[in-house]
Amino acid sequence: METLERIQPNRQVTTFILMVILSQANPAPIRYSVLEETESGSFIAHLTKDLGLEIGELKARSARVVCDDDKQRLLLDRQTGDLLLREKLDREDICGSDEPCVLHFQVFLETPVQFFEGELLIQDINDHSPVFPNREMLLKIPENSQPGTVFPLKLAQDLDVGSNGLQKYTINANSHFHVLTRNHSDGKKYPDLVQDKVLDREEQSEFSLTLMALDGGSPPRSGTSMVRILIMDVNDNAPEFVHTPYEVQVLENSPLDSLILTVLARDVDAGNFGTVSYSLFQASEEIKQTFSINEVTGEIRLTKKLDFEQIKSYHVETEATDGGGLSGKGTVVIEVVDVNDNAPELTISSLISSIPENAPETVVSIFRIRDRDSGDNGKMICSIPDNLPFILKPTFKNFYTLVTDSPLDRESQAEYIITITVTDMGTPRLKTEHNITMLVSDVNDNAPAFTQTSYTLWVRENNSPALHIGSVSATDTDAGANAQVTYSLLPPPDPLVPLASLVSINPDNGHLFALTSLDYEALRAFEFHVGATDRGSPALSSQALVRVLVADTNDNAPFVLYPLQNASAPCTELVPRAAEPGYLVTKVVAVDGDAGQNAWLSYQLLKATEPGLFGVWAHNGEVRTARLLSERDAPKQRLVVLVKDNGEPPLSASVTLHVLLVDGFSQPYLPAPEAEAAAAAPADPLTVYLVVALASVSSLFLFSVLVFVAVRLCRRGGAASAGRCPVAEGHFPGHLVDVSGTGTLSKSYQYEVCLTGDHRTGEFKFLKPIFPNLLVQDNEREIKESPNSRNSFVFS
Repeated sequence: METLERIQPNRQVTTFILMVILSQANPAPIRYSVLEETESGSFIAHLTKDLGLEIGELKARSARVVCDDDKQRLLLDRQTGDLLLREKLDREDICGSDEPCVLHFQVFLETPVQFFEGELLIQDINDHSPVFPNREMLLKIPENSQPGTVFPLKLAQDLDVGSNGLQKYTINANSHFHVLTRNHSDGKKYPDLVQDKVLDREEQSEFSLTLMALDGGSPPRSGTSMVRILIMDVNDNAPEFVHTPYEVQVLENSPLDSLILTVLARDVDAGNFGTVSYSLFQASEEIKQTFSINEVTGEIRLTKKLDFEQIKSYHVETEATDGGGLSGKGTVVIEVVDVNDNAPELTISSLISSIPENAPETVVSIFRIRDRDSGDNGKMICSIPDNLPFILKPTFKNFYTLVTDSPLDRESQAEYIITITVTDMGTPRLKTEHNITMLVSDVNDNAPAFTQTSYTLWVRENNSPALHIGSVSATDTDAGANAQVTYSLLPPPDPLVPLASLVSINPDNGHLFALTSLDYEALRAFEFHVGATDRGSPALSSQALVRVLVADTNDNAPFVLYPLQNASAPCTELVPRAAEPGYLVTKVVAVDGDAGQNAWLSYQLLKATEPGLFGVWAHNGEVRTARLLSERDAPKQRLVVLVKDNGEPPLSASVTLHVLLVDGFSQPYLPAPEAEAAAAAPADPLTVYLVVALASVSSLFLFSVLVFVAVRLCRRGGAASAGRCPVAEGHFPGHLVDVSGTGTLSKSYQYEVCLTGDHRTGEFKFLKPIFPNLLVQDNEREIKESPNSRNSFVFS
């Protein structure tokens, strides 16, 4: 079995090789022909028949066409067996000038493998005309040329081959020339022009002939080129100058490349023999450097500056040469005319570049002037601008001295550019300017100046130490070290002010710093002087006033002066049960160490034994009754009043009031047990004084209130009959008094309180209740001042 398996693959390989050999056994290729430029898709041949195959066999055996140049120029229709053109064929592009042009291809059948060689002959068509490389050819022939002379011409190119290629040349009819077509060994055809007659330039100096190239196509194509023949003259005459010698005058200040004159030589010959070129003849080095001549135009131009003082005239020999080598000579005499062409010269002998300001008359520079011209051209005027603090002083011959006219001020002008102008008297006038830069050195003559005579700085109290609170600034118009300013604190006028512990100053930039935390309540403002000293020699200084204002912050809570809140016995206020609403019980007195709105105090009732029985005036701390007292009200009342400032954030303090309700002031007052215990302790003298003073004030106030109440009770009947507060009795409208019903009263009532007609008495009128609609909010009562009158109140 293994032997059979090995033999089977070998047989398959052998069969394939035999098929390939048999497929290549037919050496005769199939040949076809087609004209170039035939349209794509055109029919070439029927391969099925030519290859001896059956119809449909090309498709069944997967036949295809492959060209040798790897370009698919042919197309095989396997269905019909037709060989077609895939694209137009350009013979010149495929084969160039090769003839014949054959395109080799193979027909390949895959199953079984079989090859057929094919050749496609691409036949040329006459699609190209002969073309000359140039549209015009120039031919120069000397007039002494003999008949029969042959002159080769440039050939034309034709991309077609065979009979369609170039065949011959012709030229238009004339009596002097004809053309011959010459075959070259490389197969190309060349034109030769043959002279038929003697030439005479004077009779006819130029010929224009049309050379035509013809191919052998049908119809033939042609190409033309113009042959221009120039008859060259024979040189038999030498050039001659029109004028000799030439004489000309030239200004010595003539610019370079300026035209001196133009020489002219004529030659009766023509063409190259009549063309004259010019040159300098046997010229010296000086003349070669000074003048040049245009070999074509004969223009003589200046190449070096002239100087009348050195050379006054030049003799220049010129030569004219024609194209045949014959030459003629000429002479040019150039006279130099003197002009004012030398500007004045200035030479510095000594120079000082820097002068101290405020110095007396100082010599800045010593210099000399001169002019190389003579006469008026050598006379000079020396000057400087009039607006400078300098003057020129002539010294010896052409020497001048430049000195200061007055002391200089560096702060006004630190640098001067002095232009010294020297002008001669020639025509035209020439001048020379020389700039001298002189610096004014600084002298310490200016003290530092503060930007302000006084500075006001604000700093908020409780600041952090080393806080930058502001700056002072001083400038010095001097320069260098004279302008470097150092700042310092001057001793204060008041030796009690500890300035060294309050502020410090940066000596370099004038920044001020607070050394300690400032307290507005202890020190609200202070001032001191700051000194600014430059580093000149001697040093100059100035001073400025600095005022520091301390801004208040809310750092002090209210402090209650009355009633005192200490270890002593509490003060008890007595209120008669017959007191009317608005009865002044006492007044809370408080102070705040801050200032401004931080010290604005407001009072508020926080807690009360009987809510609604008492109210606190928000702005002055007066504690008043808010309603009539009843028998059901407890005899002992305890009130807590909150005192709050208007700072941000607000600070507050509270005070406790003890109020005892009595039937009359004759009722004996029994102190509370805690008061008896406090009485045993020794009293503080200051507390005793305050209590005695406040008790006196309260007693006097209560007495006034009793008198006022008695008078009002007498008038109450008349007021009650009126029913309301008449507006006509005074200038102020009535206001309402709110009395809460949270105490002994079962309802809330609203009373109207009005001033009497006499605004000087400040008396109240109490009327009957109007309607019960008052609200109680958080058991707090606020006494609000009426916006229309200071003597009208609303109790809430």
